Amino acid sequence: MKTYQTQPNDSFASIAKKFNIKDENFLQTFHNLNCSESEVVYDELPSGTFILIPEDPQFLCENSESDLEQDCMNDNYDFEEETQSDDKYQENDEKEIDNSANEKSEEVKESENSSSEHDGKYFVIQKGMVQCNQGFKFPKFNVTSHQKHYWNDADGQTDYLAVTEDDLQLDPPTQPFGQCKLKPSSGGYLPCTYAPAGKWTKTYDKVKVMGKCCVTELSELMCSTGGKITIFKHGQQSELGKRNVDNADSKEQQVYNPVVDFEEFKEKIKGNNEDAW
Repeated sequence: MKTYQTQPNDSFASIAKKFNIKDENFLQTFHNLNCSESEVVYDELPSGTFILIPEDPQFLCENSESDLEQDCMNDNYDFEEETQSDDKYQENDEKEIDNSANEKSEEVKESENSSSEHDGKYFVIQKGMVQCNQGFKFPKFNVTSHQKHYWNDADGQTDYLAVTEDDLQLDPPTQPFGQCKLKPSSGGYLPCTYAPAGKWTKTYDKVKVMGKCCVTELSELMCSTGGKITIFKHGQQSELGKRNVDNADSKEQQVYNPVVDFEEFKEKIKGNNEDAW
């Protein structure tokens, strides 16, 4: 047998239920028969009294063991459910992390692709030329978005103004592409009615002039009539100037161009410039 020290508000009924004893009377009788005379309890159950608890199966409820087993099974089931739930949460967290990582990876890839497609391409300047897949002529730009930045020109010539996404005006301003293939008529194609739809796209957003992205050889512009406008010439063609000729080494140039007398060519260029002045 085992003992149990009573707590406040304990009764034989509550103790019997706690230890799966068939009946509170069985518990009280068992205690009074096996305890000392001074510990016999007749009416109220004083707090702090040591009650003798029977362990003989005849005093216990028949389904006590099965109840205990069921309780254990329920506890295990609850534990399994919690474990499965935790596993699901963990799987969801891992999926969210994977998705987040994939999204970041895609963003990085898009950023890399966006920057790499402009590698090796020229920025467009005002004297650059554009073409329309529905037109016939090749107008130049008329930069109006700024008068601040020039590409590869320290003298600040307007022809070298950087073209930005907001520069939509062309030179000439009227019928810049001549005739429009989307407007056929019995007498031929009707004149171009250039009407830009929005800003230049596919611009280089890593370099900006006054907050505006710069136009490169890859940039495009749509016309509301239906034509697609692209860059025909960026305008930054290399040209041989007087300063280049003066700074060139005659002997080295003679090796590259054995047919040309470079000293004579220098004198000719110098003479032409003096005559011009």
